[in-house]
Amino acid sequence: MMSRTRPSGITNVIVVLGFWLAAGVAQAADSAYPTRPIRLVVPFPPGGGVDATARIVGPKLSESMGQHWVVDNRSGAGGNLASEIVAHANPDGHTVLLALDTMLTANPVLYKLPFSVQKDLQPVVILAVSDQMVVVHPGVAANTLKELVALARQKPGEFRHGSGGMGSSNHLAAEQFKKAAGIDIVHVPYKGAGPSIAAVLSGEIQMNISSTASTIGFIKAGRLRALASTGAKRSSSLPEVPTIAESGYPGFEAIQWYGLVVPGATPKSIVARIHKDSVKALQAADVRAAMERLGLQQDPGTPQALVARIKKETAKWSAIIKSAGIRIQ
Repeated sequence: MMSRTRPSGITNVIVVLGFWLAAGVAQAADSAYPTRPIRLVVPFPPGGGVDATARIVGPKLSESMGQHWVVDNRSGAGGNLASEIVAHANPDGHTVLLALDTMLTANPVLYKLPFSVQKDLQPVVILAVSDQMVVVHPGVAANTLKELVALARQKPGEFRHGSGGMGSSNHLAAEQFKKAAGIDIVHVPYKGAGPSIAAVLSGEIQMNISSTASTIGFIKAGRLRALASTGAKRSSSLPEVPTIAESGYPGFEAIQWYGLVVPGATPKSIVARIHKDSVKALQAADVRAAMERLGLQQDPGTPQALVARIKKETAKWSAIIKSAGIRIQ
């Protein structure tokens, strides 16, 4: 019995047609994006700059994209829980992460992650950039950074500072400052900037270095005392507060940023759509005003520029982590 074989030319035509059909279906799916509400995974609880940014920008993205952006707070493991959710999500643009910078730069150095930041996550755009404020409980007998350093030197190991978690940007900024000032202050990690600020307010710890967004309301109400900011220049929202560089530590800078990230295999067309609508949202007058009130600045850049920034800052924080001997137990 003779076997039937299909001529190779016909086979090639079928393969090519199949490829173009699949590509057409994928392109159609991309052009219809989004087709349902978008889950915006926020790695920390309410009360910090990351969550505040999500609440400011999310409604504008909902308007421009025709689907609701639903905030889903998933705190834990220094932001790694939220990162893992997005890294393993369907890469169709309907699950997006609002990451704190150090989740993409420091966490891969500190943790053994069940995913690859480089391969499984794709940076899209920076939504906000923030200085950080060195703040103390009003009961601390220091009105300047110089006085705080003097107190810490008198009582090494007795002062405690909080952070949003091991390896968070406020933790690493504090380690950078402790090294520059030559002081010994005990680190107390919390599950987000909100809880760490609450600890300073209650007197559980004496000080914190945290975003302007999470501290400005308490500073203006007199519930926290701001001694210095971590930016290269003074915050436009709190111009009376000197920088750490002005306060005796030239060249000091430690800002934080919050950026949108999608699963690694997300099509470039969807990445471009999210980027375009994000930049549009940031340009809205009410968004700008809300961000300015919290001391948040804008520097969206391109996805490619964000990839380069992550690489550069990974090198910086790796050196700080090594110098401070930071290890996750």
